[in-house]
Amino acid sequence: MARWLRKAGLLLGRGRFRRELDEEMTFHRAQAAQELVDGGMKPEAARTAAMRRFGNTTRLREQSEEMVGFRVETVWQDLRFAGRQLRKNPGFGLTAVLILALGMGVSVAIFGFVDAALIQPLPYAQPNRLLSVDESSATTPRSNLSYADYQDWKRLNKSLSSLDVHQGTGFLLRGSSGVVPVPGARVSDGFFSTLGVHMMLGRGFLPGEDLAGKPKIAILTYGTWLKRFSGRRDIVGQSVNLSGDSYTVVGVLPREFAFAPRAIVEVWTPLLELNGCEQRRSCHDIDGIGRLRDGVTIESARAEMNAIATQLAIQYPGSNKGQGADVAPLAEIIIGPMRPILLTLLGAAGLLLLIACVNVASLMLVRSESRQREVAVRGALGATKMRLARQFVTEGLLLAAAGCAVGLLSAAWMMKMIIKLAPKQMVDNVPFLSNVGLNGHTMLFAGAVALGAALLLAATPTLRLAGQNVQATLAEGGRGAAGRFWQRLGMNLVVAELTVAVVLLAGAGLLGKSLYRLLHVEMGFEPSHLATVQVMAPQTTYAKPEQLLALYREIERRMSALPGIQSAGITSDLPVQCNCDTDWIRIVGKPFHGEHNEVNERDVSADYLRTLRVRLIRGRTITEADDATKPQVVVINEALAKKYFRGEDPIGQKIANGALDPKSIREIVGVVADVREGGLDQDLWPAEYESIYYGPGNFISVAMRTSQDEKTVLPVLVSTMHTIDPNLGVFG
Repeated sequence: MARWLRKAGLLLGRGRFRRELDEEMTFHRAQAAQELVDGGMKPEAARTAAMRRFGNTTRLREQSEEMVGFRVETVWQDLRFAGRQLRKNPGFGLTAVLILALGMGVSVAIFGFVDAALIQPLPYAQPNRLLSVDESSATTPRSNLSYADYQDWKRLNKSLSSLDVHQGTGFLLRGSSGVVPVPGARVSDGFFSTLGVHMMLGRGFLPGEDLAGKPKIAILTYGTWLKRFSGRRDIVGQSVNLSGDSYTVVGVLPREFAFAPRAIVEVWTPLLELNGCEQRRSCHDIDGIGRLRDGVTIESARAEMNAIATQLAIQYPGSNKGQGADVAPLAEIIIGPMRPILLTLLGAAGLLLLIACVNVASLMLVRSESRQREVAVRGALGATKMRLARQFVTEGLLLAAAGCAVGLLSAAWMMKMIIKLAPKQMVDNVPFLSNVGLNGHTMLFAGAVALGAALLLAATPTLRLAGQNVQATLAEGGRGAAGRFWQRLGMNLVVAELTVAVVLLAGAGLLGKSLYRLLHVEMGFEPSHLATVQVMAPQTTYAKPEQLLALYREIERRMSALPGIQSAGITSDLPVQCNCDTDWIRIVGKPFHGEHNEVNERDVSADYLRTLRVRLIRGRTITEADDATKPQVVVINEALAKKYFRGEDPIGQKIANGALDPKSIREIVGVVADVREGGLDQDLWPAEYESIYYGPGNFISVAMRTSQDEKTVLPVLVSTMHTIDPNLGVFG
C-alpha cells in the first residue's frame, strides 16, 4: 500500500510540474513574440517566429521531464512495448529465455552447494575457534589419537580452553518391532560443550560422566527421536536397550545439529569403559576437537601441541617415536577436501553462463541490426538516444527476469535431483546437503547474475545505437561502415563464445578422463556378482570368543547353502573402503629403529579371499585350522612383500609389533595379489590378512559370491541372517 501511495504522489507531483512547465513555456514564447513586435514585426508573424525559435514543444517537454526526474509511467510503456516486441518475435524470445534459464539454473544450482558447504558457517558457537586435533607421523600426516596421548595433551596444553574426543561405534537398539542396528559414537564428557551445542530436550553430559563405573546414559539425535521414539517429549529420563544394556536418555539434540565426522550417528554415549585399544598408548582409535582460548592463534596452538608430542616421544619411545601433532581448523577438515571440487564446478557453471549470455547478446545484436530503420524513424520523430537506450535496457531486464524466473525453478529441481542421484553413503556423510536449496544467499546470487545478464543484453543494442547516424540509416538502411563494424563485432562475439566453449569442453574432457580412470582402476578382486552385508552381534549374547566363532561358522554354512550362492566369507573390513584399521609392524630379525611401518590389517575367514577371487601368488591362505590353539600365521599382499622383503622370499619369515611382544609374532604363510582396501583414488597400501578365528569381534562383514544378479539375493540374505538369530543387527 505504501509503495502505491508513493507512486500516486509522484504522478500528482508530475501533473503539477507539467502545468507549471506549460505556463513557463507560454510566458517565454509570449516574451519572445513581444520583443519581435517591438522590433517592428507584425503580431502574427512575430508569434510564428517565436514558435520557430523556441523549438518543438513536445520534445522540449519530454527533455525537461527527463532532466527533472525519472518518468514512472514510461517504465510501464517500455515494458508493454518490450512485451509486444517479444510477442511479435516469439522464436527469439523463447530461445533467449531458455538459453538464459539454462545458464542461470546451472550456476544457481552449483552455487547452492558452494553456499551450503563453503559460505554458511558451521552450526556451532564461534566455529572459527574450533580445531581438529589429531596425531601425525612421517607416513601419515593425520591419524587418530591414542587415549593415553589425549589425556597428556589435555593436561599439559595451555592453548585450548577445552579438548575432547569422539569415536565411532554402533548399537543394537531393541524396540517394539525388534532389534535394529543404529550407528553411535562414544565421546568425552565435554564434547557438546566444546562445540557449544545446547540440547533441545534434557541436558548434555556432565563433567566426570565419561569415567568407568558411571551410569550408562545416552543422547539422541533429533532424527532418531522422531523416527525411533515418535517425538515423545517424555523420552528424557526413560531407559532404552542398547546392545542388551539399559541406557538412560538424558537429552535430545536440536534439529539443526550436524557433525560431519560422525554424520550418520543416531546415539551418543560417554566413553565409560575403555576398550582394549584405548588401554594401550600405541593404539590409536579416537579423534580430538578443541576450542582455542581467546587471544591464542592456531599457529601457537599447533606449536605447543608439537612440543608436547616431542616430549612424549622422548618419554615413550616405543610407542611415540616420530609422532607429532596435526592441528587444523575444524571447518578445514570437514569441507577442505570438497572445496576444489565445488569451486571447479562453480567455475564451469560460470563459463556455461557466460556462453549463454554471449549467445543471447549475439541474438540481440542480430535483432538490433534488423531494427535500425525503426530506431532511426523514432529518432527522427524526436526520441532521444537516452530514451531509446532506456527502452533497450527495459527489454534486456525483461529477458533477464524471465530467464532468471525459469532458471530458479530449474535450479531448485536440479539441486533436488543431484541430491537424489548422489550415493546414499555420500549423502549420509555430508550433512550440509540438508541446507542446499533456495535461500537468501542463492536468491541474492541469482539476482546479481540476472542483473549482470541484463546489463550485458542491454549493452549490445545500446552501443549499437551510440554509433548510429539517423540520416544515413534512413537513406541507406544501415549499409555502410557502421554495418561492417558491427558485423565484425558479431564475429568477435562468436570467437569469444567458441573460446570459452573450448575451455569448458577441455575441462569436461579432463573430468571425464579422471572418471574413466577411476572406473578402470585395478581392484585386485572380482567385484561383479558379489553381495555384501554387515552384521552386528549383541555382546550380551556373544560375550565369549567361542560363541562368536560358532556364529561365524553358522553364518558361512547357511549363506553358502542358499540357492545362487557359490561361496561366503567373513572379514573385519570390506575392500574399497579406507586405508584404516592399521597395524604397526616390525620384521623379526631385521634392524629396527622405532619406525612406524604402518600396514592395513584385515581379519578374514578361511573362504574370504577365495570368495573375492583374490589371486594367490605364493604359499597358502588362511584355513579354519588357524585358530587360537595354533601358532599365529598371516598372509601378506604384494605391496608389503615388495616394501619389506625386496629380493627375499617372505614365506616363513615372521612379523610382530614394535615391541616384539611374543603374543604378536606371526609367521608369513602366503602372498596374495594387491587388493585395493582404500578408495579408488587412494594409494595402494601394504596389507596383512590374519585369521579372524584368533580374536573374533561383534562387528563383521560378510561377502558372498553369487551365480545370479546379486541384488536379487539380498532380501533372502537378510531373512536368513534373522533365522540364525533374530537379535542380529543386519545392515549395509
